[in-house]
Amino acid sequence: MCASRWIKVTLLLHLFCSATSSPMITHAPAVALASPFSTISPSEDRMNSVESARCPLTLSPASLVVRFGDPVEVNCSVPMKRFSLLGWITSLSPEPTTNSFLVWKVDHLTEWSITSMCYAVSDLEGPCHRNLPVLVFKPPDDVFLTLANHTGSLLEHHEFSLRCTVHNVAPARNLLVTFYRNQSRLARLHSNTTDDTPVTEVFALDIVATREDDGANYWCEAELQLQPTESQKPIAVASQKVTTTVLFGPQLLCPAKLQVKMGESLRCDVRGNPEPSVIWLKDGRKVIPPTCCSREHAGKYTVLATGLFKQNVTVEVEVVNCRGTASACKRLFLLLALMVNLL
Repeated sequence: MCASRWIKVTLLLHLFCSATSSPMITHAPAVALASPFSTISPSEDRMNSVESARCPLTLSPASLVVRFGDPVEVNCSVPMKRFSLLGWITSLSPEPTTNSFLVWKVDHLTEWSITSMCYAVSDLEGPCHRNLPVLVFKPPDDVFLTLANHTGSLLEHHEFSLRCTVHNVAPARNLLVTFYRNQSRLARLHSNTTDDTPVTEVFALDIVATREDDGANYWCEAELQLQPTESQKPIAVASQKVTTTVLFGPQLLCPAKLQVKMGESLRCDVRGNPEPSVIWLKDGRKVIPPTCCSREHAGKYTVLATGLFKQNVTVEVEVVNCRGTASACKRLFLLLALMVNLL
């Protein structure tokens, strides 16, 4: 049916153009318009090359990316000798002309889904046309990151979910959302929405909390990828940063056997959130770890840490001589004694 309509319209155009010296039409042939920035196969590209030779219409610009409500202006031109009529089929289209160019101009484009086509009529070959890919966009009003169904601190090894909400954006099919931890990229998610009008999209990312997440900044960024090429940077809107608190530990970083030089302090690194309280035991009695070890401080110690839970470790301490001469050790002890007196 579409083919017969095309033939009828073509014949009418020929008859009309032949019967008048100043041809004018109000309707162009009914044709399907291509989706903006669709992928073209090699066979389609060859067909387009043949069609370009038969229909040398030139659009400037060749495609249009416009923010909703902004002005647009596109020029359609054609060799004057081969064609007797030039026109546009689109929103607020100008009157057809017998000139070699015709500008489509709109002060404020307020249509989300728009088809636009320039056509020309030849006395010998009939009508031909060029589709103008038009993409109307709107950046998001806001991008907001939350921890879904969770408040307060996180527990190590427990799963939590990040929710990135992109408010009032169009077209969502061109939307790409990236999740970050500090400056490290975690994941990139695309929208499956095909609406041309603005929508609010929610993207989710599940994460298992680790102690490295304690104090980390999470955030997300929404990108509208609008251009068919990468010549223009996408429009990007970032969310606020959410700082996470992860409860973990205690973690005792003590070796089973520990060598301590004479005059040095006895210590064991303990990590955790909340900060653990640490108790040292020797021979079942609570002791204060020495800050200036001597031979008498050797032996087995139990380090007991209490934080999110209780953890303990047994450490066998060996006190060894200082490296160097005996006089060097004596000088070290004298220096330590002097510091103690001064305090």
